[in-house]
Amino acid sequence: MYKLGIDLGGTNIACGVVDENFKIIGEGKMKTNMPRPAEEIIDDMAKAALEAVKNAGITIDDIDSVGVGTPGSVIAETGVVAYANNLNFYDLPLANMLEKRLEKKVYVANDANAATYGEYIAGAGKGAKNFVAITLGTGVGGGIIIDGKIYGGSNGAGGELGHTIIQMNGEACSCGRYGCFEAYASATALIRQTKQAMIRFPETKMYELCDGDINNVTGRTAFDAMRMGDEVGTSVVDEYIKYLAVGTANIINIFQPDVFCIGGGVSHEGDRLIEPIVQFVKGEDYARNMPNRTVIKTAKLGNDAGIIGAAYLSNN
Repeated sequence: MYKLGIDLGGTNIACGVVDENFKIIGEGKMKTNMPRPAEEIIDDMAKAALEAVKNAGITIDDIDSVGVGTPGSVIAETGVVAYANNLNFYDLPLANMLEKRLEKKVYVANDANAATYGEYIAGAGKGAKNFVAITLGTGVGGGIIIDGKIYGGSNGAGGELGHTIIQMNGEACSCGRYGCFEAYASATALIRQTKQAMIRFPETKMYELCDGDINNVTGRTAFDAMRMGDEVGTSVVDEYIKYLAVGTANIINIFQPDVFCIGGGVSHEGDRLIEPIVQFVKGEDYARNMPNRTVIKTAKLGNDAGIIGAAYLSNN
């Protein structure tokens, strides 16, 4: 039997049939096309799921269960999405609605939790008992695995690691707070920091990388400039990594997981990103004198993590 995972995002619906070795053997995709009613979105989730089944060369009868990773706060026991602001979901019985369409048992989790679970069972966290992951994207997503189980707190909203404060009265965050980890360490924050540096130092090579247009800045711009020997780009990278390291040390000091994983596009910078963080945490980790220390890794599964993790929610 196979499992089917659905990664529901604000832009795309991505589905995959996953085998017992955590390999995706068939995929289906559709646009989320927001804004529109939840009923229409779930209709397309079912269509994309059936497309994945077809592309895998099997039938729906070969699917054991279905899992969904969705933005928002999820009550895992009931499969209800309590609130997902970017999808306009309010107390939506997503599991029940999709079960009626696919006639399969459906499990639901927050999308960051599903991706974290995917990395835990098949990626950077494989073999760990306790595992924490963050994803550096538009925001800073987070997921926590304790004793092999996703931790969602008493209300399903736990694990919002991006909304811990690392700078008192700092930058405004989309959540309404100020100084959040997300406001300093997301890819969005890195782009903002890069643009600010470019405005202050117009001689930087970063303009060359952006064809003279500051609106072309990406999360790679400062890193690319650093590799060119640009001092301004290097300073942006160093400052950004410092913020990321502070947040990482805070999370490690709270959970002391076996493995702490960093994912998202920025994580592709590899050792230039990870090594300074490792060195910083060595001095800031409360358990620095203990034999068992958290290992810091980059994510392995990329965009597949959400599908694989969702598919195996039935095992969580």
